[in-house]
Amino acid sequence: MANYYSDHPEIGFYLNHPLMKRIVELKEKGYKDKDKFDYAPVDFSDAIENYKQILDITGDVAANIIEPNSESVDLEGPHLENGRMIYASKTFENIDATRKAGLWGVSMPRRYGGLNLPNVIFSMLSEVISAADAGFQNIWSLQSCIDTLYEFGSEEQRQKYIPRVCAGETMSMDLTEPDAGSDLQRVMLKATYDEKENCWRLNGVKRFITNGDSDIHLVLARSEEGTKDGRGLSMFIYDKNQGGVNVRHIEHKLGIHGSPTCELTYKNAKAELCGSTRLGLIKYVMALMNGARLGIAAQSVGVEQEAYNEGLAYAKERQQFGDKIINFPAVYDMLSRMKAKLDAGRSLLYQTACYVDVYKCLEDIERDRKLTPEEKQEMKKYQRLADAFTPLAKGMNSEYANQNAYDAISIHGGSGFIMEYKSQRLYRDARIFSIYEGTTQLQVVAAIRYISNGTMLNNIKDMDEALCVGDNPTLASLKTRVEKLIPIYEEAINYAKGLGNQDAFDFLARRLYDMTCELVMSLLIIRDAAEAPELFQKSANVYVRMAEENILGKAAYIKNFQVEDLDSFKANDDSNGEE
Repeated sequence: MANYYSDHPEIGFYLNHPLMKRIVELKEKGYKDKDKFDYAPVDFSDAIENYKQILDITGDVAANIIEPNSESVDLEGPHLENGRMIYASKTFENIDATRKAGLWGVSMPRRYGGLNLPNVIFSMLSEVISAADAGFQNIWSLQSCIDTLYEFGSEEQRQKYIPRVCAGETMSMDLTEPDAGSDLQRVMLKATYDEKENCWRLNGVKRFITNGDSDIHLVLARSEEGTKDGRGLSMFIYDKNQGGVNVRHIEHKLGIHGSPTCELTYKNAKAELCGSTRLGLIKYVMALMNGARLGIAAQSVGVEQEAYNEGLAYAKERQQFGDKIINFPAVYDMLSRMKAKLDAGRSLLYQTACYVDVYKCLEDIERDRKLTPEEKQEMKKYQRLADAFTPLAKGMNSEYANQNAYDAISIHGGSGFIMEYKSQRLYRDARIFSIYEGTTQLQVVAAIRYISNGTMLNNIKDMDEALCVGDNPTLASLKTRVEKLIPIYEEAINYAKGLGNQDAFDFLARRLYDMTCELVMSLLIIRDAAEAPELFQKSANVYVRMAEENILGKAAYIKNFQVEDLDSFKANDDSNGEE
């Protein structure tokens, strides 16, 4: 029987990540839960076995329920009835199956009914579910909104809402409005305090809300009258049971059809303040978005894997000119690049997730006791790394998902354009990954300060110094080749900064971002290949060659760029203002 976890040992490899022992130690807080909960681990090895069991259960549900339902869900999609969103019929089966498997509220502490899973394990679960159906992964993974409520809500709110999510109730984050997309400072949904009822009331419209008719919503709204920027925004909790919010429209989308994208009307809807006023965008949404971006990275890796699986399976079966097409250089070149992007992108995903886990666990511990000076330094170190790596993981994996889905169709030839083949759905689903939760261009904006100030260069040098390949001559050669690219990368950064023109630097930023990501992933995939050559050495060989080709080309482009070249790229208005 198929299993989307155990069929891919590359996922389980990251349970041996160098940071995993520290993560589990912090997450379990001395394994004190073992005295209260019979399913809590007693030590590190027991925790890892628990994770494996949960991953195996998820892999089984994904392969044998969610994936077989995916075509029906894609064709039916959600629909609107009397102001309510109704899921596709098979989506209800998926939700029921994941509830029965205990896969809701999994990141929450056990005292609220959760499984206390670290983020890296949640990311693995997200990858597995996304490979089965990326649209359903959106519905399931939005349970991670509860992390923000746990982090910033009151204990009363935690006890009220977290057990409901652990029991399988759904969530959404209601941020975007018709005039506030990437620029969330323009949010105008109004929040007013009702003195008589001792509650907040929300009025306005939200648009493009994923899973918008969920049970529990986190809502960004303007609480400070007369303000127009982010400092007037606060975060609120809306409970669907209270009424006051209707679905006005469900978007008809290119892909992820099972995931409802709703336009909502708030009419005097009762809500609770989450945290403090004025910090909704400045603090809470930033935390929410960083988690969501890592979720999209995991979603992307799942589709990268499934696209590769589809392309590989078809290439093994399809025969042309008397031979299987997998034996044609043009085809196995595509497949090898797809696999290399998948393996390198997955390594970046779990490296980032581990960074997030260490600092988030320490933040949680700090709620109960004062951190030692060493722990504070550790928390700051890993928070900086998480902030620097998250836009890399989201941006590059979302792009790789699109590229792998595109190549899967190419391998299928004309059949890939036929709706009966899965590759077309993967292609449609993947397109949104590099758009929502911040476009790739916004990931560049988020990452570029870490590139321009030398943070990422230092990270890359540290990674290279720590990289040990033993007596493996192939990996030693690849490491040397990457080391030759580092000064070329450094020179490109300095050249772009030396132009002394912000527009020119911004224009070149995407190339610097790509070079950064490719160097990081080259070092990560070599590291993984040193530990498990049977899994990763081929991908390391392919990925480093690919990165070398790209980095040298981008470096040449940057070094030959002049400020006056910008005019050549600006869009021209040929009408000159004439009608």
